[in-house]
Amino acid sequence: MANQHREKLRGVRGVDDDLWADLHAAATALGTDRSAITRQLWEWWLKRPGATLPPPPPTTE
Repeated sequence: MANQHREKLRGVRGVDDDLWADLHAAATALGTDRSAITRQLWEWWLKRPGATLPPPPPTTE
């Protein structure tokens, strides 16, 4: 089906619009997306084998 996602969609509550937009901008600057960053953070937090923190976004000065 054309409108079917490969993976189950999951919602995240409690994220304000500014934080959502900043995460999008930072992930894009790193050549990735919010889902990949979030997944990496969760895997690291859960201490999954081989998990590492994603790199921080570039600083803007």
